[in-house]
Amino acid sequence: MGSPKVVFVLGGPGAGKGTQCAKIVEQFGFVHLSAGDLLRAERSSAGSQYGELIEHHITNGTIVPVEITCSLIERAMTESDKNHFLIDGFPRNEDNLTGWNKTMGDKVDLKCVLFFHCDQETCTKRCLSRGEQAGASGRSDDNIESLTKRFVTYESATMPIIKHFEAKDLVKKIDATRSPVEVYAEVEGIIKSLI
Repeated sequence: MGSPKVVFVLGGPGAGKGTQCAKIVEQFGFVHLSAGDLLRAERSSAGSQYGELIEHHITNGTIVPVEITCSLIERAMTESDKNHFLIDGFPRNEDNLTGWNKTMGDKVDLKCVLFFHCDQETCTKRCLSRGEQAGASGRSDDNIESLTKRFVTYESATMPIIKHFEAKDLVKKIDATRSPVEVYAEVEGIIKSLI
């Protein structure tokens, strides 16, 4: 099958990464690996050696140590029978990127970075309405305090990663303030050009 084909999916909290990933999975059969979901699942799995540590980072809006995230992503990729992966919400900072390059860089074929660009105000509104229906996504961190922290982390830590990949001409920047349908029309074209 060759090395796994990977697309990184980045953007602020509420930029619509999950929504767009779901559509790509449906149409193109990619496997969607959300770093956040993998961490939340690991946090709640009984007897996880990482559970408490992950909980601490999620509550404080800080970033989980890269070794943990990479090992969860690698495990999920190994367990899958597919070869195209969307890795959502990762790498989020310099440390993530360094850790990924060290442990996974030569094991995968990185196709591009989908960057969902959306202003803080729009993202915050989306997250707060998602938080009100917490039953839906069950996100304990969709409240204004956590969101503010997550945005600070995103601006200071994730934007330099976007710049790093821009320098390698791997970033596809998408205006995510538009409706999901409009956004996906653009996303679909990008994915078609990759496969």
